[in-house]
Amino acid sequence: MTSSRNTAPISLTNFLTTLRNRHLFTLDLLLWFITAAFALWLRVDDWVWRSTFSTPVVIYTLVACGARFVIYRRFGLYSRFWRYASVDELAQIAFAAFTTMAFLCVLFWWLIPPLGILIPDLPRSIPLIDGLLVFVATSGIRYSIRIAERLRQRRRSAKTAHARVIVFGAGEAGTMIVREMQRNPKLGLEPVAFLDADPAKQGTWILGVPVIGDRTQLADVVDKYSITQAIIAIPSAPGKTIRELTHLCQENNLPVKTIPGMSDLLDGKHAVNQLRPVEITDLLRREPIATDMSHIAQLVQGKRVLVTGAGGSIGSELCRQIAQCAPAELVLLGHGENSIFEVCNELQRNLPSAIRHPQFAVRPVIADVRDAARLRAVFTRVQPQIVFHAAAHKHVPLMEENLEEAVTNNVLGTRNVIQSALDVNAAHLVLISTDKAVNPTSVMGVTKRIAEMLVQSAAHTTGKNLVAVRFGNVLDSRGSVVPLFKQQIARGGPITITHPEIRRYFMTIPEAVQLVLQTTVLGKSGGVYVLDMGEPVKIVDLARDLIRLSGLEPDEIAIEFTGLRPGEKLFEELFIAGEEYTRTAHDKIFVARNGGNAISHSQSSITNSHSPKSELLDEQVNMLIAAAQCGETAKVRELLNALVPEYRPAQQ
Repeated sequence: MTSSRNTAPISLTNFLTTLRNRHLFTLDLLLWFITAAFALWLRVDDWVWRSTFSTPVVIYTLVACGARFVIYRRFGLYSRFWRYASVDELAQIAFAAFTTMAFLCVLFWWLIPPLGILIPDLPRSIPLIDGLLVFVATSGIRYSIRIAERLRQRRRSAKTAHARVIVFGAGEAGTMIVREMQRNPKLGLEPVAFLDADPAKQGTWILGVPVIGDRTQLADVVDKYSITQAIIAIPSAPGKTIRELTHLCQENNLPVKTIPGMSDLLDGKHAVNQLRPVEITDLLRREPIATDMSHIAQLVQGKRVLVTGAGGSIGSELCRQIAQCAPAELVLLGHGENSIFEVCNELQRNLPSAIRHPQFAVRPVIADVRDAARLRAVFTRVQPQIVFHAAAHKHVPLMEENLEEAVTNNVLGTRNVIQSALDVNAAHLVLISTDKAVNPTSVMGVTKRIAEMLVQSAAHTTGKNLVAVRFGNVLDSRGSVVPLFKQQIARGGPITITHPEIRRYFMTIPEAVQLVLQTTVLGKSGGVYVLDMGEPVKIVDLARDLIRLSGLEPDEIAIEFTGLRPGEKLFEELFIAGEEYTRTAHDKIFVARNGGNAISHSQSSITNSHSPKSELLDEQVNMLIAAAQCGETAKVRELLNALVPEYRPAQQ
């Protein structure tokens, strides 16, 4: 007995899920022949009609069957996959049934009676009652298939162990995630409950899953429903919200995943039903900055573009985003052959989906920006129209020990790139700079400030569109604190931080690159563009967030403070004293200028307040480069101070 009880429903479920549209048409036809007679019986409440209304019923049934076949077929009711029917399909059935009912009412109320075909006439309510019966029967058959499929999925799920999931966010994204989990048992996820801050949704059910309450009830829900997994399904949520929800889940020992953010959804990197672990970029302590790429694409499309330092974190991402804008040619110039090789191969693999310009070409060039002759030959051959200068030495402690290299690479290299771009009449040149160039205390910072001065001076002298872009630390770039912290956590600690109060401005790699690209559109020659990066972040807080993201508690990984290194500051700044800065057309980007001067007022030893003495700047820079190439360390330091009086090295 037990065996038969268990088998019957399974057989019925399997039968329903095998029904196809040809089977549904046959069932519909049988129902259409029955419903008219049943409707008449409901209307007169007697079977006496068999002799009185038999002919009109037969005529009505034949006409109704023909009309329904044409209309239902027109509405696509026999070309749908009913196993996954939703509200859209129900609306289609209702619309088709209503259209048929209206047609039959008009036909049998006003068109046929004057012809005297039906004697006596059918009751006028028959098309209405018959239409309702057909709608109920038609939708019932089709949705029984959907119910059978759901039952079959639940039986499959019951046979395997599933993580019991709570979903933060009962909006469209959350609903889509739950539907995906219900449709695909192979995911190993069983949606158990929603948590949502909207009071109107609390206490309701969505796709058979209850909306329990808001985030404050997480602990109770975890205990009551034995939750083992959390999913954050709020793609528009700011970093602060993601961070709070992640921390809340970790307090309750719940693994947490999130769906991609809006920027990833819009640029096609992810679909909304793709889950990923919460990443450090989710914890950016401000809203991510969005940039309108359409104007950038219009500027870059069909142009010859050259990127120096193309193998680095910023340079390689620049190449990826530029490639999406369909340039005529993209030149990857770098000193490290392995990194250039990898980036070039990556772009070549993505060409079919990323590039639409028929003549597009990726050209790798191995060259050192310090080699003026080599650069001149490359620029002459390529004739770039847009140049992005991302090649630089950036590690502060290393450059303190190798200041000659910092000068030759960051200063001489920049001057060579500027001169080469001017020689071929490039329309745009963008220098990648840093907030460490503001009131610098490091060799790296002061050399980048001099690079900014060279760009400003050249822009002022030639009138060409040369600009610099100044931003803070880039999350997860090579050599940054995030990869270092990840390695230290993987080893079990400790995490080493120079000072408990050290703070930095942070941005993501895509933000940094979009800012760089945006400056080519904003187009104020000689300007230094600065991203509004919100408030600076304490490095120790970033470390604790990363520990939590690794599934640990902050007290499980030790944090050691080692003291500030040579050249480091507690706080970075974005603007130099005396610089005038205003917002640009992009409300998150400032432009720092100095009354139209190419160089800061603080460079009083080099320029007056109205007319930069470019010749004197060139002379000082020549002396600096010569001293660096000769290894005259003391003279290099003296000239750095002369060029940038606000430079305050740590040892002074």
